[in-house]
Amino acid sequence: MGRVTIDRYHRQILLPQIGREGQVRLSAARALLVGCGALGSTIAEQLVRAGIGFLRIVDRDIVEMTNLQRQVLFDETDAREGTPKAVAAVNRLRAINSEIRVEACVSDLHQENVESLIRDSSGVVDLILDGTDNVETRYLLNDAAVKHRVPWVYGACVGTEGRAMSIKPGMTACLRCLFPQPPGPGELPTCDTAGVLGPVAGMVASAQVIAAIRILTQDQAGELVRIDGWNTAMRSSPTLEARRTDCVTCGLRRFEFLDSTARGTVQLCGRDAIQVRPTGATQVDLKQLAVKLAPIGTVRATPFLMRFEASEDPTVHFTIFADGRALLKGVSDPIRARSLYARYVGS
Repeated sequence: MGRVTIDRYHRQILLPQIGREGQVRLSAARALLVGCGALGSTIAEQLVRAGIGFLRIVDRDIVEMTNLQRQVLFDETDAREGTPKAVAAVNRLRAINSEIRVEACVSDLHQENVESLIRDSSGVVDLILDGTDNVETRYLLNDAAVKHRVPWVYGACVGTEGRAMSIKPGMTACLRCLFPQPPGPGELPTCDTAGVLGPVAGMVASAQVIAAIRILTQDQAGELVRIDGWNTAMRSSPTLEARRTDCVTCGLRRFEFLDSTARGTVQLCGRDAIQVRPTGATQVDLKQLAVKLAPIGTVRATPFLMRFEASEDPTVHFTIFADGRALLKGVSDPIRARSLYARYVGS
């Protein structure tokens, strides 16, 4: 490490838990962060400031004004321009630390692309971090991490409480060891029903980053942390002994979420909006689509997406991405969302 790097990370290198050798490991590490909202934006900033070598950020969404209460990488300009979160995050992170590599991926993580996001021409990433807002994606990440034996850090936050867990496949319990099945609809509170306190999201994300640094510098994992931010209480439990030989994922190695053929619509947390994703790999020519839709509504294009409001459906606002995804705001019924998508974008 050069003089600039030593000066930048000097206070961190002084820590006996990290030291120079740990900093070298961290600076060589490659991580995948899925989701750049309340959890993910804090995770990304702290890892970049700590000097991780490479960070790939995957997020399907755009910045909105309501995000600014808790999503620390974004500002009002990002919200006014509707900048994709991954792009806005990378722009900010490069200004924070120009010594590391950060990559934006404006995409929805799903069964068809998760393995290619974990593995690229440089090999498999060293760590996966969960900054998502839905349980289906977390169980998919668990499948992919266990299959490829990649450590990962789970995190969740709603209301004033949250939890984080570090997972090392083959050594610790995985997500399905502790939570064999995802909760059904309506079983748990969501940010729609319970809200979320920004500082609590920061607490959970910080716990995730500590777990990440421990994994990358000391190969330590295997702890579930529960946080009550309002009452300033934290409780941790080891998960090494909680690993189950009959676990569907890490015991029997059946990857039900990764092998699922489910496709279609997802209701987005915290908004009256539905995401529609077409079946299979799709690329949309946004310029051509804009020409097609201009006679029947209002079209506004940016380098990353296109916004559309149909004259016949003025309460529905489309945000369409080059990968074929569309966010339909003002819709709460998935069937109607799919119908509108087919009508204006295509089947």
